[in-house]
Amino acid sequence: MKKNGKAFLCRMLCCAVSVVFFWMSLMEVSAAPPVEAPSYILIEASTGQVICEENASERRSPASITKIMTLLLIFEHLNTGRISLDSEVMTSAYAKSMGGSQVFLEEGEVQNLDTIIKCIAVASGNDASVAAAEFIAGSEEEFVRMMNDKADQLGMQNTHFEDCCGLTDSDGHYTTAKDVAIMSRELITKYPQVFDYTKIWMEDITHVTPKGSSTFTLASTNKLLKMYEWTTGLKTGSTSKALYCLSATASKDNIDLIAVVMGSPSNKVRFQDAMALLNYGYSVSALYEDPNEDALPRLPVKGGVEDNAALIYQGPFRYLDIAGSNLNAIEKTISLPAEITAPVKRGDAVGEAVYQLDGKRIGSVSILSDVTIEKAGYKDYVIKVWKLFCSF
Repeated sequence: MKKNGKAFLCRMLCCAVSVVFFWMSLMEVSAAPPVEAPSYILIEASTGQVICEENASERRSPASITKIMTLLLIFEHLNTGRISLDSEVMTSAYAKSMGGSQVFLEEGEVQNLDTIIKCIAVASGNDASVAAAEFIAGSEEEFVRMMNDKADQLGMQNTHFEDCCGLTDSDGHYTTAKDVAIMSRELITKYPQVFDYTKIWMEDITHVTPKGSSTFTLASTNKLLKMYEWTTGLKTGSTSKALYCLSATASKDNIDLIAVVMGSPSNKVRFQDAMALLNYGYSVSALYEDPNEDALPRLPVKGGVEDNAALIYQGPFRYLDIAGSNLNAIEKTISLPAEITAPVKRGDAVGEAVYQLDGKRIGSVSILSDVTIEKAGYKDYVIKVWKLFCSF
């Protein structure tokens, strides 16, 4: 009996040790990777969900990742239709005078906006950034005001810009890894055409000035394009104050990630940090998507010129899981009232699709009226009665 008891205890001890090591291995897999940058964040772009972060709300000098906001405003103005990629941008003496990273635009030189965007996105041209700012807003000062207004709109609470290119080392020019992720997400989700520029490794442009024509080769500052196969962008930056910064975007298995590192100690480390974060993100992330293309019932309308309203979803639903959950267990429930009361405007929210996982709500999508229905008057009721009478 004693031998059997000892054997039993031994087996129990071995099982306990195995369980401990099993859970330790899971913890090691799920732990965020070591990153040398003192401030970083990793998010998924479509949902905005934070996967991991460290000192992400710490204010730091951004250097040229400032240009993410410059690019965002350029694409916003392109979207209005008032300017186009063929619009001509003239370089002022002030724009030409910018130091740091530049593409050597000459005073009076004219380039189309498409080329100017390449100069900003690929080669991080400070001169091109100022030329674009003056073209859009009339002056860099006014453009910077627009940048700060946009930062406020996006909820970038710890950001203030003093120039459009990040060349300044002023204490008044600052942002955070979190805020950089916010503006990066806004840029790539609303204007994915930016990737047509940020994926360029090298491309020639032509300077045409009174001195003649010359070719200049734009070379990307984002070495991840050659180091990490799923890279799509986005922007590098470095100064003696900011050290080495990077907002890196990547796309793999329909998952778009944004890794922001600020204050990395060297050029090499910032890319290693970004790759470590991206690899970690892809190792733990699973994305659930519902395109919400199924048909919805018509909803009765009380007191309207029409008796019911056609419905649509506000959009698709996406949920990012980083806990290894069974996403096939997600349940969707349509929540609608028995009826709504006129008047109803097209786009009014009248219900929602609710998603649950393991009994917990994980998100929802609004259900909207697809039509406008006015409140019925006396004449409308007479017409309804007449139509009902004629149907017999």
